[in-house]
Amino acid sequence: MKNVLFSFLLFFTVSCQSQSGSGDIHAGPADFEKGLLAGNVQVLDVRKATEFKGGHLKNALQADWTNKSEFFERIKYVDKDKPVYIYCLAGGRSSAAANWMRENGYKTVIELQGGINAWKNAGKPVEGSSNEKQITPEEFAASIPADKTVLVDFGAEWCPPCVKMEPVLAELRKDPSLKFEFIKIDAGIHTDLMKIKNIEAIPVFIVYRNGIEIWRKQGLVSLEDLKSQLK
Repeated sequence: MKNVLFSFLLFFTVSCQSQSGSGDIHAGPADFEKGLLAGNVQVLDVRKATEFKGGHLKNALQADWTNKSEFFERIKYVDKDKPVYIYCLAGGRSSAAANWMRENGYKTVIELQGGINAWKNAGKPVEGSSNEKQITPEEFAASIPADKTVLVDFGAEWCPPCVKMEPVLAELRKDPSLKFEFIKIDAGIHTDLMKIKNIEAIPVFIVYRNGIEIWRKQGLVSLEDLKSQLK
């Protein structure tokens, strides 16, 4: 009898927790926007990069749920302790990604009901792709001084590991003992140059000396490693 009563109480408790939590993990456009405006949150777009460039929420990071190698690489740099506001086109992919995240230690994951389609239908703002002209290989080559050391950063503001590298690069550029030129290439815009340079995952850092590539590294790089290549 005690076991039956315990089982019933356990089932009742779990059921109540599930029901009370369901309202916390989904939000319509208005409530989703309120959460974003409250600050100290992360915004995650789990659509493909091509979809992302067609319009996305402000400050969104991008990690394609359908490309598991990309998603699992980028999600490592999303803070598990800070709320994550997640969306896709209509809600299917973000729901699957959000469930995985909750099962893997992400404390608060809020899904946008209806995805960015619902967001747009509600008249909420999106940021679109840039009309900036893509840099040609010749223009890129001309931007590399033949008599200097140059660090080129291929990254994007929506790429989680790229965001993680920003403080490191800022510290690097303040070092008075290092003499180098810094060039930042937006990987979301200059896709043709990315293909020519055989760059798939970002960020990628390349050091040129006397116009010749002497070092390349993909992913997170320590301040000490970057300094050693620029001395």
